[in-house]
Amino acid sequence: MNHEDTDIRPFRIDVPQADLDDLHRRLADTRWPEELPGVGWSYGTPTSYLQGLADYWQNTYDWREHEAKLNAFPQFTTTIDGQNVHFLHVRSPEPNAMPLLLTHGWPGSIVEFMNIIGPLTDPRAHGGDPADAFHIVAPSMPGFGFSGPTHETGWDMSRIARAWAELMGRLGYERYGAQGGDTGSVISPMIGRIAPERVIGVHVNGGLGFPSGDPAEFAAMTETEQARLAALEEQMEDGAGYAIIQSTRPQTVGVGLSDSPSAQLAWIVERFKEWTDPAAELPEDAVDIDQLLTNVSVYWLTGTATSAARLYREGRASWGQETERSDVPSGVAVFPGDSGIRTVAEREHNVVHWSEFDRGGHFPAMEVPELLVGDVRGFFRGLR
Repeated sequence: MNHEDTDIRPFRIDVPQADLDDLHRRLADTRWPEELPGVGWSYGTPTSYLQGLADYWQNTYDWREHEAKLNAFPQFTTTIDGQNVHFLHVRSPEPNAMPLLLTHGWPGSIVEFMNIIGPLTDPRAHGGDPADAFHIVAPSMPGFGFSGPTHETGWDMSRIARAWAELMGRLGYERYGAQGGDTGSVISPMIGRIAPERVIGVHVNGGLGFPSGDPAEFAAMTETEQARLAALEEQMEDGAGYAIIQSTRPQTVGVGLSDSPSAQLAWIVERFKEWTDPAAELPEDAVDIDQLLTNVSVYWLTGTATSAARLYREGRASWGQETERSDVPSGVAVFPGDSGIRTVAEREHNVVHWSEFDRGGHFPAMEVPELLVGDVRGFFRGLR
């Protein structure tokens, strides 16, 4: 790390009223695309659905209420490797709590964690065992939300992992756990590889790694895992357009996402439709609609759709690459729709804990917070 300002500065979210007025005006002025009858979501987010959601965002949703809820968590900024980094830092009232670093992904944010921070930091107040308490550090990834935008190339996942290791050291945490989903399920194990003497354990929701294509690996999969692999391949075929665009031309798509809140809404809501619990018909059947709109609002109000999308461009070279095996104890929670395959995970990770759930999806901190909290507690209980 170069010599730089290592100060940690308190931070409060305070969006100017003019920005909220501008958001409402733009939503009201949206030029909507026509849509084909009878195709549902198969061509992308339907205009008829999106109009109702945009109307709710414009006329009913209250940013100030959710801004206040976010500001109930202590927040800070610091500069790491030349980049502004925003993070929540919530200390547990329990003196022996374990430090735990939470990493979100795209199209998520620290908003995802609003319902799990309380139970994780203060289990006693939430009907849990105080021995399971954590001190929570939840950063906004470089380029995302209040850590954005980035100002140079090179902010890939390994650089973020190094920045997170620096952040935890700067906060005085010698030993800590790491947890993440989506991009966070890639970054968290990387921190374990960078600082194995500091990382107590790594817990992810989703999966760890991609199948190698080795026929023996496929033969070792259970029927359920083979079905997950088939679903993953289908998703790569039909549902990966967003990733291909963001990993090749993020600046181009960023024009629409930065200029139109309805475009930003469509872009993120489509992912929630496809990645939440498959049993849920619509995103709001899986997650609280106000929490979802708070997440979208953070992207919009910070103007970071483009810099967040650039993460895919920066990380493209490392997709699916083999990495050296990690000996850090790892735990995996697999929720419906995610592609967790144990034999694949065990190839590069020391998997000591594996849980499968029949409800929830790709955003369990929002969908089934109590299940995720229980699994995180259970995994780290054996490592304290």
